[in-house]
Amino acid sequence: MRALDIAATGLQAQQTNVEVISNNIANMSTTGFKRRRAEFQDLIYQNLRRAGSQSSDQGTVLPSGAQLGLGVRTAAIYRISEQGGLTQTENRFDLAVRGNGYFPVTLPSGETAYTRAGSFGLAPDGTIVTADGFAVSGGVVVPAAARDVTINAAGEVLVKLDGQVQPQNVGQIQLAIFANEGGLEATGDNLFLATPASGEAQPGVPGAVGYGQVMQGFLEQSNVNVVQEITNLITAQRAYEMNSKVVTASDEMLSTLTRMR
Repeated sequence: MRALDIAATGLQAQQTNVEVISNNIANMSTTGFKRRRAEFQDLIYQNLRRAGSQSSDQGTVLPSGAQLGLGVRTAAIYRISEQGGLTQTENRFDLAVRGNGYFPVTLPSGETAYTRAGSFGLAPDGTIVTADGFAVSGGVVVPAAARDVTINAAGEVLVKLDGQVQPQNVGQIQLAIFANEGGLEATGDNLFLATPASGEAQPGVPGAVGYGQVMQGFLEQSNVNVVQEITNLITAQRAYEMNSKVVTASDEMLSTLTRMR
């Protein structure tokens, strides 16, 4: 009976949906996290009577025919890149991007990754690094003698040194944008890698056209809406229950046929 197979695809689809929602909820406090949304497509159709086929010797045709759908499948899991809320931390090395762009990060392998989580710190040599110790691209080094560090909206790193009136510019924080942010590959640890789907990274200066601004002393929070996720979870749970009832009903129908035989 086809209904069993069709309902099984529905159960698998809703299981995937619940897993996506649960990951969103689990990361509701993750800095820079972007929520995901599962999208589904119907499977192929079996033509019982093809629309437009001839239905008589007089040339009449079927106006609609009869097609039977064979279920559903997961088409994609989209990343929703809307801006998360900004929380003030007063930590001078916490940076948030207000608008478009990712901080480029140099991995130990030499590969460049990208992140929206700007909870940075300093390495022993003064290099600005991520929480895992990966250098923020640009090679900005803060002198050990610096009394104060200011990072303005354009990403310029300015330090005050003893005996100097004017702050000294010691480097530039850059941002990278992509033609298709949704095509970035998430690798965990709040990092993304460029892919053929995302296109090559386009580096630029914060505040330039198409690039966001850098906010010092702020962190971007997750853009997960907990109320919406709970609503989606309830909807997915009800859809799963209905598909399970189809399995039960199909099993009872098969049992009836077996007894008749």
